[in-house]
Amino acid sequence: MTLPQRLLGADEHVRHHLRTHVKRILGPILLGVFIVAAAVVGSLLLVPLVPASSETGVLIAIWAVAVVLLVPVTLVPWWRWATTTFTITNRRIITRSGILNRTGSDIPLARISNVSYERSLTDRIFGCGTLILQTSAEVPVKLDDIPRVERVHVEVTELLFEVGRGGRPD
Repeated sequence: MTLPQRLLGADEHVRHHLRTHVKRILGPILLGVFIVAAAVVGSLLLVPLVPASSETGVLIAIWAVAVVLLVPVTLVPWWRWATTTFTITNRRIITRSGILNRTGSDIPLARISNVSYERSLTDRIFGCGTLILQTSAEVPVKLDDIPRVERVHVEVTELLFEVGRGGRPD
């Protein structure tokens, strides 16, 4: 879901709307699959070992533990991933994140002095990387796990040249 038009200025339009790469939640998803598989195996192996009158209670206990584990291990990381977005417009870079408490930051393109990126071996395998925006602040802004970071880097650089020439980015 892209940024609502009501949050954009006059003549401002979205160039890219991104989430962090799916690799960020692969571990929690695989752990969730493991938890469900363990619950299935536990159900199949433990139920025949208990008296018939206790089968329902054992099944409920196994699946209650599985659900309690799934929420913080898999669902919360997924919600965090789903609610973290990066939007690049012709005027600024907008970050938004948070499940219950939303946080956001806007960086006007005119304040960015340098754009670079980093890609580790894992990032190269997954096709993502870290976009680094140098502003007047001492510490650069790092946007981690940006999909197709090289393409986004080129796009932001082109937008900066438009802003730097005093032209109006389209």
